[in-house]
Amino acid sequence: MAAQEILQLGNPVLWKKSALIEDPNTSEVQALIKDLDDTLAAFRETHGCGRGIAAPQIGVLKRAIFIRMPTTGFCTPLINPEITWRDSERIVLWDDCFSFPDLMVQVARAARVRVTYTDAQGERLTIEAKGDLSELLQHEIDHLNGILAVQRALSPTAFMTRAEWERQQKA
Repeated sequence: MAAQEILQLGNPVLWKKSALIEDPNTSEVQALIKDLDDTLAAFRETHGCGRGIAAPQIGVLKRAIFIRMPTTGFCTPLINPEITWRDSERIVLWDDCFSFPDLMVQVARAARVRVTYTDAQGERLTIEAKGDLSELLQHEIDHLNGILAVQRALSPTAFMTRAEWERQQKA
């Protein structure tokens, strides 16, 4: 397992824009995909949650993310993902992030998106996503652009610790 350390809020790498991946078939890119998959799996094992991770979160400024959505079975790396369409309808949610796991941020995101990306074999694909997958793709692609959920907060009071969020969910 090649799980990597996840950079935390305050690390300047998280605020930088990632570079395009020229050739997804290199051993370097394949190793990056494995590292992302392994790091996501390790986070899920230790924290009990987690559906996606972006390369900048492990200190690699390349345009790659890895998604594992147990509810839908969608599990794949996305290389050079690009949102090509956003629905005007918005969803409001409490977002969380591996880079600040104890903080929840209330954000608004497009209810549906269309994303074009390259898969691990170099094939260019398009996916239309709604709901959970839509908001996750937007979150992870934001990471590739050096944007964190804290920058998308709906207001200065749109923050909550995970412990308080969980307490309120039970109430």
